Amino acid sequence: MKARLVRYADLIPCRTAFIDTRTPGSTEKENFTIIGAGVSESADQHVHITERHGFNIGAARQPFGCVNSQHSHDTAEVFVVHSGHWRLPFGPNKEDGSIDIGPGDVASVPIHMFRGFEKLDEGTGFLFTVLGEDDPGKVTWAPAVFEAAAGHGLKLAKGGRLIDTSQGDYSLQDVELAETTADDAAAELKTPPLDKLRDCVVAADAMVANPNSPLAAEGVEEAAVITPTDTGDGFVAGPIAGWWPHRFNLRRLTLKTGAYIPEHARAEVEVIFVQSGTLEVSWDGGALTMGAGDTLSVPIGLPHAFRNTASVDAVAFVVRGGDAPAMPAFVDRAH
Repeated sequence: MKARLVRYADLIPCRTAFIDTRTPGSTEKENFTIIGAGVSESADQHVHITERHGFNIGAARQPFGCVNSQHSHDTAEVFVVHSGHWRLPFGPNKEDGSIDIGPGDVASVPIHMFRGFEKLDEGTGFLFTVLGEDDPGKVTWAPAVFEAAAGHGLKLAKGGRLIDTSQGDYSLQDVELAETTADDAAAELKTPPLDKLRDCVVAADAMVANPNSPLAAEGVEEAAVITPTDTGDGFVAGPIAGWWPHRFNLRRLTLKTGAYIPEHARAEVEVIFVQSGTLEVSWDGGALTMGAGDTLSVPIGLPHAFRNTASVDAVAFVVRGGDAPAMPAFVDRAH
């Protein structure tokens, strides 16, 4: 289980993950690949957990004013704001409006449209991200991103590998460069109406506990955030269902001081990200305590329990594989 735990303090960043890494305004961003291959274009990207989960978990850490350039994904991209205030601008040149998000908010940006993200306030902020599928593919950059990167010595090979032409020791022989996204291709990646995109965001104070959750108990709340369809464990579709595939659910789990969720096993992979407070996770023969910013992957079928032993609420976001998770199987230790 320790090998399935990635503590915030142990995260290994990559500062050369993408083609815009030298573009002014983007030089200070840090990219993290926590679970799965991710979409990094750099061989320097460290992957903490390589096991296939059916989705990818990553993160971004950026200071005030730092920009992640306009790009499009072929699979779902979900942002969970751990800290800081952020703006999501839309369109190849940010011309299609924007949405601002803050701590505890969640945004799922539809596939096949241009988006970026910018840190708005002072200090460093951290975004926890979920990408759909085991292979989320490579990003499609807006045309202007290629132009800006070329001016700082970076080119992109087909297949998504960065080539640094500023070092003097590169060779473009036998390397086929990725073509700049054509204007007509970029035009096909249309931005939905802003009102429709606002339905893809759930603010922290709008997340509502589901009394039908099998985990619900005194001091325990589980709120739906992303539910593509009605599930076997008592959740109805929404508040984010999406007109594009997710193939995972996202929930917010809150435990008051002393609250306990008995041992139970899941038929789906489960990834826990602690938003605030501390959360004890125990199983037969072991336990560990997670703190804010920590990520844990719980194996399918492992009976495990949760407890909040601290004096403040424990708030965690939970990613469960599949569109419709089943009821958990609670363990009866009396027999």
